[in-house]
Amino acid sequence: MIGNDVVDLQLAKTQSNWQRKGFLEKQFTKNEQEFIAQSENAFLQVWTFWSMKEAAYKCYTQKHPNRFFAPKKFECKMISSSEGNVSIHQEKYNVKIEISDSYVYSVAFDKNEEKVKSELFLVSKNYQSKEVNNHLLHYFPDKTLLKKDAFGIPFLVHQQKKLPFYISTSHHGNFGAYAILEH
Repeated sequence: MIGNDVVDLQLAKTQSNWQRKGFLEKQFTKNEQEFIAQSENAFLQVWTFWSMKEAAYKCYTQKHPNRFFAPKKFECKMISSSEGNVSIHQEKYNVKIEISDSYVYSVAFDKNEEKVKSELFLVSKNYQSKEVNNHLLHYFPDKTLLKKDAFGIPFLVHQQKKLPFYISTSHHGNFGAYAILEH
């Protein structure tokens, strides 16, 4: 399984008031809230955890197809500034994290890290999904199609056969990304 998520930090600053009453309590576990409170940059830590949770959610739903919103069920732990893990129930996902002044990008996977391919790039705000899909499809043979199942989980089809890849796409603000894992 593979999942990814990108947060445009400039857009997050203008579109979300993470400091409003109840926000942290609704989205983050007590351990995560304590970690955020003790961090040097609480804003950045909030969006790092959010990105990690979103990426892990995409992994989890590939294995357990069901749409739901329950961010507190996903618990994040930082291993270093570029690695962490996210647990839900008895499952754990490893997460690689890339942080810049402009974005937080997380790629979550359950195993086979060496087979993970991901790319982060700039997109125009009007055509985010289309640009992300085009970048992803460029990696595959001509006439490969990107489809989604009934739960919104993306998959690839070439010559009427489902390709043996887990894929994940993400976009926010000026950034788009995809992640691929062969299974």
